[in-house]
Amino acid sequence: MNTLTRTTPAVTAPLFETDAYKLGHRALYPAGTTGILSNYTNRGSRIEGVDHVVHFGLQAFLQSYCIDAFAPFFAADEDEAIAEYETTLASILGPEHGIAVDHIRALHQLGYLPLIFRSLPEGTRVPLRVPTLTVENTRPEFFWLVNYIETVLSAAIWHPSTSATIADYYRSILDDAADKQCSDKVGVNRQLHDFSYRGMSGTAAAQASGAGHLLSFTGSDSLATIDWVNRYYPGDNGQILGSVPATEHSVMCAGIAQETEQATFERILEVHPKGIVSVVSDTFNLWTVLNEILPALKDQILARDGKLVIRPDSGDPADIICGTRTNQSVAELEEGASAITNPEYFGAIQLLWNVFGGSINQAGLKVLDPHVGLIYGDSITPERAKDIIGRLESNGFAASNVVFGVGSYTYQYVTRDTFSSAVKATWARIDGKEYNLLKDPVTDSGMKKSATGRLAVLRDTAGELYLSEQADAQTEAKSLLEPVWKDGAFLKIQSFQDVREVLGNLR
Repeated sequence: MNTLTRTTPAVTAPLFETDAYKLGHRALYPAGTTGILSNYTNRGSRIEGVDHVVHFGLQAFLQSYCIDAFAPFFAADEDEAIAEYETTLASILGPEHGIAVDHIRALHQLGYLPLIFRSLPEGTRVPLRVPTLTVENTRPEFFWLVNYIETVLSAAIWHPSTSATIADYYRSILDDAADKQCSDKVGVNRQLHDFSYRGMSGTAAAQASGAGHLLSFTGSDSLATIDWVNRYYPGDNGQILGSVPATEHSVMCAGIAQETEQATFERILEVHPKGIVSVVSDTFNLWTVLNEILPALKDQILARDGKLVIRPDSGDPADIICGTRTNQSVAELEEGASAITNPEYFGAIQLLWNVFGGSINQAGLKVLDPHVGLIYGDSITPERAKDIIGRLESNGFAASNVVFGVGSYTYQYVTRDTFSSAVKATWARIDGKEYNLLKDPVTDSGMKKSATGRLAVLRDTAGELYLSEQADAQTEAKSLLEPVWKDGAFLKIQSFQDVREVLGNLR
């Protein structure tokens, strides 16, 4: 069998996980440069109402890149490794590139990345324009390495941090609804379910983003995240994610091709006589399922020791769930209900209530019978989630009746610019003298203005984090940016449960 294999792995691969223009930067810094300090900061927000970003992903980067990716390079024969580097360099810049490689040979001889990372605890909600981490060289001859890794550092962290922040935003929306509507917040743990894997740019992206989701929720079908979490945030992490048996359209189409749709539902319920089972219900006609099939199966559903979750995922989410009715009181809706035959007017939750009923909670809102529920897993955004919660409440229903499935619209329709995340140098030592570095383009709105000098992060009297620029040694000593990794080894490790506890969303 023919396979795509490489007979000799590229041991220098991690040295090319950067922008090509950085290959010659070592010679472009001022002569006598011996120290560079850079920071990672989220400088702005494109999401209204979000002004803190959850710090997450650094520990995974340190293990996967700074240790694992470089292990083959440091273990390789020195001359062979340097020859491989030179060959690749020449293929990029041409044979007369004029860039010396003695600094790469020196790095190989050293056997580790001479850097120190200082960081806030992962899981911390960090205000915009306050650094989450800094990185600095520990040996003067390797000053060039700090911003050499800028590209891969940024690429590794922005997405899991962004996903963690968006999940945290969803959590605040759903927690607020639970508080207002007297619902159990433990149920919120599974009220946002991650379906994003297939929409991601690859498994690695799905794993890192999926872990960000799981800092605030436990519901997920992105199983590859489990290995990522255990690999990079090891410890007593408890349940990392949870899901339920569920159908998809292929299962429903195959069943309906061989038998009636009602018979397919009956068979699924027989295969799962207890527990939660989720069934895609709009392969053809959702309204037929809600108004004909479920009433016919009512006794079987109510006799189960478990919940049947109905899953539509086509159409406008708010209209499908809540109905097309708007700005009408519950009394008005009930008064006119007998004259309305269009199921789309009422929406899925009302139709489930019509069949199965339920209870009234302490806030006076309807909660479906525990034998049935609904999940909507397509095109959900925070704005749509808020709209659905508000429309459900206006119709007399608690938000706890719905689970939201999130995918590309939530975790893939984002970029590094969602929070303007960037790595910038703020301090240098040249010929023994310290310099405060500053980027402040006159043509910019002010977003790109960098911090300057050595940096410390402190808390004010209200407990909020703030940045202290041009920090002296005494201020730096009090900084909450604590050393977590130095010269190839971790100084501090967080388990995934530790990160969850710092964020504090899960109950």
